[in-house]
Amino acid sequence: MLILAGDIGGTTTRLALFEADGTSIEAISQDNYPSREYGSLAAIVQSFVARHGRKPERASFGIAGPVREGRVQTPNLPWLVDGRDLAGLLGVARVALINDLQANAYGIPLLKEVDFALINPTRPDPTGNIAVISAGTGLGETMAVWDGRGHRPFPSEGGHADFAPRNELEADLLLHLRAEHGRVSYERVISGPGLVNLYRFLRDRGHLDETPEVAAEMQQRDPAAAISRAAMEGRCPLCSQTLDLFVSLYGAEAGNLALRTLATGGIYLGGGIAPKIIERLRGPAFMLAFTAKGRLSPLLETIPVRVILNDRTALLGAGRYALLDDP
Repeated sequence: MLILAGDIGGTTTRLALFEADGTSIEAISQDNYPSREYGSLAAIVQSFVARHGRKPERASFGIAGPVREGRVQTPNLPWLVDGRDLAGLLGVARVALINDLQANAYGIPLLKEVDFALINPTRPDPTGNIAVISAGTGLGETMAVWDGRGHRPFPSEGGHADFAPRNELEADLLLHLRAEHGRVSYERVISGPGLVNLYRFLRDRGHLDETPEVAAEMQQRDPAAAISRAAMEGRCPLCSQTLDLFVSLYGAEAGNLALRTLATGGIYLGGGIAPKIIERLRGPAFMLAFTAKGRLSPLLETIPVRVILNDRTALLGAGRYALLDDP
């Protein structure tokens, strides 16, 4: 069986053809597209199919946004995606649309140990809930519960929940961002744009000056990548402080997600940012924030935390989802 699968993000759209045999899938081709250079997902799909000249039998796409009745208005792209329109374009009976974090969770069982970096290397409960939190262009969250045969993921838009400050600095951050955005979600602080928001907040407080070279890099290319790279290389004290705050906020919200879902099977950090800042995540700030949950701190200390290193996880998950008998 030939499956077309997609991982549709605010920055990059990944499409792949998989050959499926029973419960296993094997990629035979993959292309990546800059999402913002296209007016619709249909335009990308049409280009991909024309390039490879093969008609899939099934199709499934993991997409950043809330899927309702087979349609999704993407929050970080000006797209309205309709599964029925894509099915007509491809000539298949049905195109499945699922949340991108669901696709991530469906892909986890297909990964190997080499695809993970350990942050809290404790032993998971194999039948316990798992949860995924992914910072990238936006912030995604999901959970998966054990159904007797495997973990079944559920859609969520938890990254858009209200940001809750833990101290005076973060209270000031909330007021700073509220003046600009009105309502402030966790995505405003834990994402690529969120990292830039943290940088500007700390800069405007006047505690540390900008490094001119880094400020120039931020003008010329992705500002979040410039900040994190300068921080990891030790070239910019302001960037380093920004990344420390980001890691602490990431740890705190990952701990919140672990509590909400009772994720004794483990917390997984997905998205494009975590693999680039592994050493900071392995430092004390992340786990201190993750476990700082009062009377429930001992529980949080037992929950495994892993970073997903394989950037094809959601793509694999979308392909796996297309194989399910009752998706």
